[in-house]
Amino acid sequence: MFVQEAMHHTKITSLKRPRSHSRSEHWEQIWKNSSRSWGGYYHRWLQRVYGYIIPKGARVLELGCGNGDLLASLQPRYGVGIDFARSAIEKACTRYPGLHFELMDAEALELADEQFDFIILSDLVNDLWDVQTMVAGLRPYCHPGTRLVLNFYSHLWQIPLQMAQKFRVATPTLAQNWLTHADMRNLMILEGFELLHAWSEMVVPLPLPGADWFNRFLAKVIPFHWLALANFMVGRLVGKPAMREPTCTVVVAARNEEGHVDELFQRIPELGPQTELIFVEGNSTDGTYGAIERAISAHPERNCRLLKQAGKGKGDAVRLGFAAATGDILMILDADMTVFPEDLPRFYRAIASGNGEFINGVRLVYPMEDEAMRFFNLVGNKFFAEAFSWLLGQPIRDTLCGTKVIWRKDYERLVANRSYFGDFDPFGDFDLLLGAAKLNLKILEVPIRYHSRRYGETNISRWRHGFLLLRMVIFASRRIKFF
Repeated sequence: MFVQEAMHHTKITSLKRPRSHSRSEHWEQIWKNSSRSWGGYYHRWLQRVYGYIIPKGARVLELGCGNGDLLASLQPRYGVGIDFARSAIEKACTRYPGLHFELMDAEALELADEQFDFIILSDLVNDLWDVQTMVAGLRPYCHPGTRLVLNFYSHLWQIPLQMAQKFRVATPTLAQNWLTHADMRNLMILEGFELLHAWSEMVVPLPLPGADWFNRFLAKVIPFHWLALANFMVGRLVGKPAMREPTCTVVVAARNEEGHVDELFQRIPELGPQTELIFVEGNSTDGTYGAIERAISAHPERNCRLLKQAGKGKGDAVRLGFAAATGDILMILDADMTVFPEDLPRFYRAIASGNGEFINGVRLVYPMEDEAMRFFNLVGNKFFAEAFSWLLGQPIRDTLCGTKVIWRKDYERLVANRSYFGDFDPFGDFDLLLGAAKLNLKILEVPIRYHSRRYGETNISRWRHGFLLLRMVIFASRRIKFF
């Protein structure tokens, strides 16, 4: 009755798995009898990491929620916590009456018919009887954008943790599973989930001098990350196709591209049930604006608009075009025809199928036409690809390909979160890549053939912009890797 009086949203559900009884009894005693522990710093660090991954105002489900501290720290719009220790649920209800808590076994979920943006498994999987059954039970509570976020102890810390438990300065546990990243990834795949990102946290789990610096930087780099206490993973359900065929907006940023305008109108294909073309003209010194106006008049069958860019740079032009777009899917096509418009259906299929949520073109797979990319440009692209693959935790072969595709709903989330990085990218490529990574979108690359420019000259300065990109990598590393 105490739980029901403390929180009318809370439901006490009988535990139906006898094999979980010994574990539930163990944790019941832990939560009933508070004990001395050195884990305060560790749990505050967990809250910090989860707060980076999960934005405020999300719908969050936590399995193994304990007293609710982690769930509450995330400030969810709707938060549900599950635990099989009655004393833990009673404490959670008392502390956080605005959240929902239920006494339930994580391996036998019986929640209402609802779905969540994030499902948290914090220090849970090592303590479960059957991890695969638990993962399978999460599927009904996931929508296509749901992210599964989990952390668990590294096997390397088994002996230190056992010693800490022996001296009663760490919470005692029963026999543990001691999963690895590879073990957990395999279990996720077996039940229809895929891994998006995996990394390590915390090499110093106590509030010692310099601990924050060690944990922020050294835990992320070789060889120190092998010594980290916590393994983190983010995954999602394997992609499903859209319920209906989505509409599409193609944004073409055009500056000094008069010679390509007519060909663009002729060659950009129709994508899905409706294709919107938005040309953003960037203060050209040739007749680009007039050429686009004439082409729109000559092609009344195309759903097309022309916008005049007030700012500078391709990034500014893309933002202007995306803000005006009405399609479900947003695409960028460079007006210089180095990527042929006939390749756009590949990008459309990749995102509409659910296989990817942010689609990036890659020019480095097929042979290039002569002069399509100069040697030092090629070297720079490869360097930045390696740097950003390391930063983002997902493989990126070509950061600077101008053709990128994202769902409009995800772009709106990216815009809402843009203040985290700031307005730092005149190209627009890194704003989108970093934003997609921060949202834990599935990044997928589509190989295309890269062609030589036939009209005008590139607007990119190899060395000046190269140094700017290097500065952006350093800046991004502090915001997305060593946060």
